[in-house]
Amino acid sequence: MKIAIINGPNLNLLGTREPGIYGTQSFDEFYKELQTKYPAISFSYFQSNIEGELVNELQRVGFSVDGIILNPAAYTHTSVAIGDAIAAIKSPLVEVHISNIFAREDFRKNSFVSPKAIGVISGLGLKGYELALQYFIK
Repeated sequence: MKIAIINGPNLNLLGTREPGIYGTQSFDEFYKELQTKYPAISFSYFQSNIEGELVNELQRVGFSVDGIILNPAAYTHTSVAIGDAIAAIKSPLVEVHISNIFAREDFRKNSFVSPKAIGVISGLGLKGYELALQYFIK
C-alpha cells in the first residue's frame, strides 16, 4: 500500500512553533515513528510553504497512491487551487488538522478542502495522521 502525506505551510516548524497548540514533537520524528510502526506501508512525505508546490505534489501523487493524508494548514481556508487539485485527482484524500480548527478563529471554520475530502480529522494532534492511515488500511 502506498500512502502520501502532504503538509502545508509552517508545519516544517512543528516541535518549536506554538507548542501549546501544536505540541513539541517535530514532524520528522513523528514520521519516523509511523514508518517504524507500519513497515508494510510505502510512505512518501512532502511539505511546502508554497501553494503551487502543494498543487503540483497533489497532481504528481494523486493518480498513483492508495491514499493521501493532507494537512493544508492555512491554505485550508484560502486555496481554491488546492481544492480544485483534489477534485481533479483519483486517489482518496483525508484532510487532517493538528489543532481543532472549529475551536479557533472564525475564519478557520471554512475549508476549500473538506468538500473534496473523504473525511476530516481535526483537533487530535499528530494522532490524526495515524487515524487517517488506519482508515486507509481498514
